[in-house]
Amino acid sequence: MPTQTLDSASQEFLRGSRIATLATENEDGSIHLTAVWYLFENGCLYVTTSSKSRKARNAMERPKASLMVDSRKPAKERGVTAAGRVDVILGAEGQVIGRRIHERYLSAAALADPQVNSFFATVDDVTLRITPASWFCWDLAILDAQALGGKLATPGYMLAVD
Repeated sequence: MPTQTLDSASQEFLRGSRIATLATENEDGSIHLTAVWYLFENGCLYVTTSSKSRKARNAMERPKASLMVDSRKPAKERGVTAAGRVDVILGAEGQVIGRRIHERYLSAAALADPQVNSFFATVDDVTLRITPASWFCWDLAILDAQALGGKLATPGYMLAVD
């Protein structure tokens, strides 16, 4: 069930290093989904991207988005989805936030490499800030414990996923 607040366990989960899925709305009303790097700070979610990308153009034209972060470990699947307004942050402010996002996913050696650093600085020229109006969280381990008495944790019950 969606909530307007996020519990501390879910906040900690968002601080982990995972790939998120960003949803924005295309001009024809269809949904554009893309895998993204993200940052969770001060109750907002940030994604850095190219101003020429579909997700950036969608955010500029229709300022709403959803972002899902999940973990897909068998019998331990859990996740957090946020939905709300998206703002496009340009210039130095967007670049500073973008750099913090890159630091979450790239090693110090990669960031120090002029070619790598230059590439990301050029390609990721805007940052999207999602200010959630609602959160939806799930944890299969909790559901399993409540509904099935922990049966899904039985070895061999859950198949591995790629």
